Amino acid sequence: RQSGRRYNLFLKRRLRIDKRHQSKDSIFFRDGVRRIDFVLSYVDDLNKEWEKKLERRKEFESNLQKAGLELETEDKKESEDGKIYFVKIHAPWEVLITYAEVLNIKVPIKENDIPSAVENPLDCLLAPLRLPEKVMHPEPDYFTAPFSKEKQELYLINDESTFFSPSMRNRIVNYILTRCPYGTEEGKKKFGIKRLLNNGTYSAAYPLHDCQYWKKANDPNCDNERYTLYMEWARFLRFYKEQPLDLIRKYYGEKIGIYFAWLGFYTEMLFLAAVVGLICFLYGLFTMDENMSSKEICDPAIGGEIIMCPLCDRECEYWRLNTTCESSEYSHLFDNVATLFFAIFMGIWVTLFLEFWKRRQARLKYEWDLVDFEEEQQQLQLRPEYEAKCTQKKKNPVTQEMEPYLPITSQAVRFCISGTTVLFWVSLIIASMIAVIVYRLAVYAAFASLMENTQSLQPISGLLTPQLATSVTASCLNFVIIMILNFLYERIAIWITDMEIPRTHMEYENRLTMKMFLFQFVNYYSSCFYVAFFKGKFVGYPGAYTYMFNRWRNEECDPAGCLIELTTQLTIVMAGKQIWGNIQEAVVPWICNWWGRRKARNNPENLYSRWEQDHDLQIFGALGLFYEYLEMVIQFGFITLFVASFPLAPLLALMNNILEIRVDSWKLTTQYRRPVAAKAHSIGVWQEILNGMAILSVVTNAFIVAFTSDMIPRLVYYYAYSENEDSPMSGYINNSLSVFQISDFPDRNKPKLNPENFVICRYRDYRYPPDHERRYLHTMQFWHILAAKLAFIIIMEHVVFIVKFFVAWMIPDVPADVKAKIKREKYLTQKILHEYELEKLKERLCQGDKRATEKEFIATEGRMELSRAM
Repeated sequence: RQSGRRYNLFLKRRLRIDKRHQSKDSIFFRDGVRRIDFVLSYVDDLNKEWEKKLERRKEFESNLQKAGLELETEDKKESEDGKIYFVKIHAPWEVLITYAEVLNIKVPIKENDIPSAVENPLDCLLAPLRLPEKVMHPEPDYFTAPFSKEKQELYLINDESTFFSPSMRNRIVNYILTRCPYGTEEGKKKFGIKRLLNNGTYSAAYPLHDCQYWKKANDPNCDNERYTLYMEWARFLRFYKEQPLDLIRKYYGEKIGIYFAWLGFYTEMLFLAAVVGLICFLYGLFTMDENMSSKEICDPAIGGEIIMCPLCDRECEYWRLNTTCESSEYSHLFDNVATLFFAIFMGIWVTLFLEFWKRRQARLKYEWDLVDFEEEQQQLQLRPEYEAKCTQKKKNPVTQEMEPYLPITSQAVRFCISGTTVLFWVSLIIASMIAVIVYRLAVYAAFASLMENTQSLQPISGLLTPQLATSVTASCLNFVIIMILNFLYERIAIWITDMEIPRTHMEYENRLTMKMFLFQFVNYYSSCFYVAFFKGKFVGYPGAYTYMFNRWRNEECDPAGCLIELTTQLTIVMAGKQIWGNIQEAVVPWICNWWGRRKARNNPENLYSRWEQDHDLQIFGALGLFYEYLEMVIQFGFITLFVASFPLAPLLALMNNILEIRVDSWKLTTQYRRPVAAKAHSIGVWQEILNGMAILSVVTNAFIVAFTSDMIPRLVYYYAYSENEDSPMSGYINNSLSVFQISDFPDRNKPKLNPENFVICRYRDYRYPPDHERRYLHTMQFWHILAAKLAFIIIMEHVVFIVKFFVAWMIPDVPADVKAKIKREKYLTQKILHEYELEKLKERLCQGDKRATEKEFIATEGRMELSRAM
C-alpha cells in the first residue's frame, strides 16, 4: 500500500513537471532550444565515499562550465526510480567551432560539381535490392575542408544549430570529457570521465538517441534517424536490401560505418564462394554411386571378406571392412576431384576479396572525408590513461614541447610480463587439446565395446561407427572447453594490455587485437590442425604401435580417410560458434533490457524521459566493434584454412552473415546506448591479419589435399599401379591395405577373443607382407606416394601464389575515378581557399589596412595562378 502511494505521488509530480516543460521524450534542454549532446548520470548514495564523490563532481562540472559547456541537472525526484540524477550537457556554438578546429573536423565549403558515375543498364534489375535515395544519401555531396574559426564565412553555414551533426557534437563533447580535470589526489592531477566512471563518481556517460526506434518523435526538429535505421536496416525482413552506409556513418560515426561496409562486402563476396562450394558438394553427391572405393568397401565379396586389425588393444575385436560402408560413401561427398578444384579456387577468391575490398575502402575514404586521416589519428588519439600514468616527460624533437613518456626499462618489464602471460595461456590451450586427444584415445575402446554388445545400436552401427562417435563427442567437448577458455582469457587480455600502457588508442587496439587473435587462433583451430595433420599419421603398425605417454595408443583414420572426421570437427566448432555468438549478441542484451525496464513499461510513455530510456539500455563499450571483427575473422579462418575438407563452409558462413548484419544492426539500434562517434579510415590491423591468413590458407589446403584426403594415393594407383584398363580404380582398396599375421601380435595388443580363428588381418598402410624378406617395412609404393604428395604441395602452392600475386598486381588498390576525384577536390579546395584569402586582402586594402601590403596581395594572387597551373 505504501509503495502504491509513493508511485501515485511520483505520477502527480511528473504530470506537474510536464505541464511546465516540454515532452520528456525531448532531446533538448527545458528551454526547447539547446540540444542535449551528452548525458551524465549518478546515484547520490550516502556511504563513506559520498563526500569525496560530491567534491569530485562539483569540481568536474565546474571545469566543464569553464571549458564553455552548458549543464542542466534533472533532480533524482524527477527520475523513474527516484534515485538517479541526470546531468545534461550542451555544447554551444563557440565551443563547437573551437574544438572542431582542434580535432581538424572537415566541413562543407561547396557542393560537389563532379558528375556522378554513368548509370549501369543492369541497375533496373537490382531495383528491388535498393533503398530510397533519401535513406541511402541523407546529405548532399560536398567538397570539404578542415574547419578554421577565422574563415567561418568560407563554409556553408546555413544554421548554426544544425551545421555540426549530432555525431560530430557528441565526439567534441566526449573529447572535452576525457580531458577535463577534477582535482588532485595523492599528489597527482586527476582527469577524465573514464576515471570518474571507474571510481563510481558517475554511473554512466552517453550521447542520446534522437528518438524511439519504433516510432517517430513528436518534435519537428528531430531527424528521426534512429527510426529510419530501424525501419530500413535493422529488421530481418530487410535482409535482401542494401545497407544505408552513409546514414550509418552519419548517425554512428565512421568507425562503425566502416565495419558494416566491410561486413556487407565480405557477405557479398561469400555468395560466389558459396555457389561454387555448393556445386562441388553436388558433384560429390551425384557421383557417390560411381565411387569405386566405397563400392568395394560395401561389396560383401570384397569389403565383407577383408578382416581388419583391431582399432584398440585387448578390448577391441577384429572387424569386417564393409561395416564402414556408409561412412565411406559419405566421405566421397567431400573427398573427390572437386575438392582440389575448390581448394585452388578459394586461394584465388581470397585474393580477389582482399584486393576488391581495398578498392571499396579507398572509395569510402574519399566519400567520407578520410583521405588525410592517418596523421590526424596519430595526433589526436593520445590516451588519457597514458598521460595520467606516465609521470616522466621529455622534449618531443618535432614539436619541441614536453610530453609524457614511458621509460624503456618499464616498457621491457611490462612486455616480459605480458608475453609470459600470453605464452602461459597458449600453453593452457595446447594442454587442453592434449587432454581431448587423451579422451579420444581412452573412450574409443568403450564406444567399440558398447556398439558391439548393445542390440539397440545395431540398426545404426553402419552409420555411427566408433570412430565417428568418438570424433563427435570429442568435438563437442572441445567446443565447450574453447568457450570456457575464451571467457577467461578475454579478461586477462584486457588486463595485460592496460598494464602495458599503450600510447594511442590505435596502439591499444592493435596490441589487444594481436593478443586476442593469437589466443583465438590457437584455441579454435588447434583441434582442426590435429585432425588434419597429425591424426592417423603416427600410428605405427600392428605389433609396433606408437603410444602417447607410453599408455594410450594413437588414433587411426577411418579406412575411407580422415577427411570426414575433419569435416565433422569443422562443422561442429564453426556452427556451434556461430549459433552461440548470435545467442550472445541478440538474446542476452534483449533479456537484460527487458529485465531492467520491467518497471518503466508500466509508466505512461510521456513520463519516461529520453535520457532515462537510453540509460536503461546496454553499453556498447570501446571494444564492442573489436569483438565483432574478431568473430568474423575467426569465421574467415574456418572458410579459408580448412575449406578443402568442407566445401559447404562458405554457404554456412553466408547464411550466418546475412543474419549477423541484421542482428548487429538490430542490437545497435534498439538494445544499446548510442556509441560515441569515432573516426577510422580502414579496418586497421585486421587487414594484415586477413592477408596473413590468406597466405597460410594456401599452405594448409595444399597439405589437406595431399595428406588428409585420399586423392594423391588414388592418383598414384590410377597411373602407376592399376592393372585393370577397363576399370582403373578397381582393386584400390585391397592395394591400400597391408597384411599382418595375427600370430605376430604381442600380448599387449592381441585381442582377448578370436572366435573365428582369423590368421591374418589388414591395416591401412603400404608395408610388405609377413612372408616378405623385408616384412612390415614400407614398400616402394609408399615412397612413390610420399614423393607425389610433396610434389603436389610444391606445385599447388606455386601455382596459386603466382596467380594470387598476378591478380593483386593487376587490380589497383585505388580506382582510377577515385584518384581523379581526390585530385579534383584538392585543386578546387585550394582554389576556394586562395580566392577567399584574396578577397580578404582586397577588403583590408580598401579599408586602408597598412599591414595588407601590395606585395602580399601579389604573392597571394601568384599562389593562386601557380595552383591552377599545377
